[in-house]
Amino acid sequence: MEPLPPRFTPERAPARRGVRLHLLLYLATAATTFAAGVAGWEPVVLGIDDELARQFAAQWQRGLVYMIAVMGVLTAHEAGHFVAAAVHRIPATLPFFIPVPVLLTGTLGAVIGMEGSRASRRQLFDIAIAGPIAGLVVILPVLAAGMIVGTPTDSSPFATPPVAAWMQSILRPDLHASQSIAPNPLFMAGWVGLLVTGLNMIPVSQLDGGHVSYALFGRRAHWLARGILLAAIAAIVVLGRYNWIAMVVIVALMGTDHPPIRDDGRPLGLGRTLLGLFSLLIPIVTFMPEPLLFE
Repeated sequence: MEPLPPRFTPERAPARRGVRLHLLLYLATAATTFAAGVAGWEPVVLGIDDELARQFAAQWQRGLVYMIAVMGVLTAHEAGHFVAAAVHRIPATLPFFIPVPVLLTGTLGAVIGMEGSRASRRQLFDIAIAGPIAGLVVILPVLAAGMIVGTPTDSSPFATPPVAAWMQSILRPDLHASQSIAPNPLFMAGWVGLLVTGLNMIPVSQLDGGHVSYALFGRRAHWLARGILLAAIAAIVVLGRYNWIAMVVIVALMGTDHPPIRDDGRPLGLGRTLLGLFSLLIPIVTFMPEPLLFE
């Protein structure tokens, strides 16, 4: 394996800089996810009032469990990317966690930056796929635990993605087809993990799925990404799914096509190809066209 060039010595690598910012964002995300758990995952903006103070006194344990679980899910996902980048000696930053003051989830996930142009197809694939795999290793047991300890409800405001519905049918055969699990800290941490992972694995731009798709198909992945973006826009217009406008705008601003990478001439290999094709199912089995079912 080639050594890093001088300008990427460990002391100057991106992952070594700005540690204070990463820590502050991590702590801020821990605080907003704690508040979201305390508030009971309501679509309200964080604020200091008597009601929140009463909820804190009564529900701080719920907030703490949710915070630990969801931060564990996000940390596992980003650690997968970071460790894979370190193994392949591709300079990468520490994760930037994203806190949000809306007490529905308390976070929009996390991201890392890396020198993607220095990666080969195999390296890009390994770094991209490591995050979702590491995340799912934590997400699925957390979600399962939330289902097992959860109470049935006939009117949950949170949609159930296909993979969660399959798990529920196995773990909770006592529930009727119309019932679901009432929100609880572990279930909601798993739900948020599925939502974030599913969105990240859409094969567009520089999302995780975009990296995997480019590693699989090369420049042909641009046509897949463009087709998905056009289909998303058509679905918003025809079906009225206006809740996805912000996501489409963000992806469009990022650029639909994946930037070029280093070509070392090595094929991806059968194992990586099969894993990559299988991973493209992740957004399908975790996708929720209408995540919130508030009337």
